[in-house]
Amino acid sequence: MNRPILPGATIGVLGSGQLGRMFAVAARRMGYRVHTYSPAEDTPTGHLADREVVAAYDDLNAVADFARRVDVVTFEFENVLSATTECAARYAPVRPGGEVLHICQHRRREKNYLHDRGFPVTPFRNVDNLEQLRRAAGELGYPAVLKTAGFGYDGKGQVVVRSADELEAAWQAIGQVEAVLEAFVDFQREVSVVAARGLDGSFCHWGVVENEHRNHILDVSTPEARVSEAVRKQAIQVARGILEALDVVGVLCVEYFVAPGDRLMVNELAPRPHNSGHFTFDASLTSQFEQQVRAVCGLPLGGTELLRPASMVNLLGDLWGAGEPDWAAALSDPAVKLHLYGKAQALPGRKMGHLVAFGNDRDDARRRAIAARNALIKR
Repeated sequence: MNRPILPGATIGVLGSGQLGRMFAVAARRMGYRVHTYSPAEDTPTGHLADREVVAAYDDLNAVADFARRVDVVTFEFENVLSATTECAARYAPVRPGGEVLHICQHRRREKNYLHDRGFPVTPFRNVDNLEQLRRAAGELGYPAVLKTAGFGYDGKGQVVVRSADELEAAWQAIGQVEAVLEAFVDFQREVSVVAARGLDGSFCHWGVVENEHRNHILDVSTPEARVSEAVRKQAIQVARGILEALDVVGVLCVEYFVAPGDRLMVNELAPRPHNSGHFTFDASLTSQFEQQVRAVCGLPLGGTELLRPASMVNLLGDLWGAGEPDWAAALSDPAVKLHLYGKAQALPGRKMGHLVAFGNDRDDARRRAIAARNALIKR
C-alpha cells in the first residue's frame, strides 16, 4: 500500500486539538478531506473537519467505522490506546505506525528504547515501588525527577525530589504507579528538532529550535538555536537516527537538553507536529503540518527553508484573566501573526493560541513576539 494517496482522498485524524486544526488547514488547502475522531465535541479540529466523530478511543466498533471511511489515518495526540490504532490499521494505513505511538506515549518504553539503541538520554532508572525508588535515588543522587511512565505532558505527572525525606511524598503524589526516576540535568538550554520522514525514507528537518519554558509549559520557541555547530549537527543526526530506527512516516519532534560541555541528551519524543514547530506555519517554505500531509499520503516532502527570522510565543488561558485580550494592540505590529484555536473556555495553563513575529534577526523576532503578547493584557 505504498501508492500515493492523492488530493481528493480523505485523511482520518485521531485526536481533535489545535494540532489537528492546523493539520486540517494544510490538508484542505491541498484538496484533501479531513475526518477527526475523539471523545470530545465542538473541538478545534472538528470546526474545520468535514466530519467530526465523537466516541471513546476504546469504542472499537466506532474506530472501525471511522477507519473504513478514510484513506489513511494519522494522529495529533499520542495518548491513544494501542488497541485503537491496531483496529484502525485493519481498514486503512496508520502513519506513523501504531508501534511508534506505543513507544512514545510511555516514558519508560521510550527511555528504554532510546537507551538500548545507543541514543543519548538522561540517566534514569525504572521504578515500580517505593523501595525501588529509594534504591534508584541512591544511585542517581539528588535532586532527581520522578515521572509517571504513562500519559504525561506539559509537566504533568512529575515531581522534583530534592532529598531522601521527600521520596515517600513524591511517590504518593504521582499515584504510586509505574514510573521513571531521572537524574536532574543542570542544562544550559532546551532545544528541539522537528523532523519528517517520507514513505520512501526521505528525511527533512527545520533546524534546531531553542525553547523556553514557564511552569513546565512551552513559552517561547525561536529557530536557529544558540548552540555550537557540533551540537547542531549532532541534534539533527540523532533525530534522523531516531526517525529511521522507529521507521516513522510522518512528523516527529525530538526534545533535548544541552548540558555544559556541549553534552546533548534526549528528553522526550513527540510522534506528531509539535508546539515548538508552530512557527513553520508562517515562516517556513513548508510547514510541519503540510509536511505531515505529504508524508502520510506518500507525496514528496517539501522544502523547509526559513523564509525570514521568526519567533513564536504561546497564548495560555491566563491571558483572559482580566477579560478579552487586546488583540488590536498585539496586532499593531505588522510583523505579528495571530493563531487562535477556537477553544470555548480559557483556563489557566490551557493553550488557547499563539503569536508568530518576524524580525530582522532571531533576537529581534523574539523581542517582537514577547512585546506583542505583553500588549494583549489590558492595563
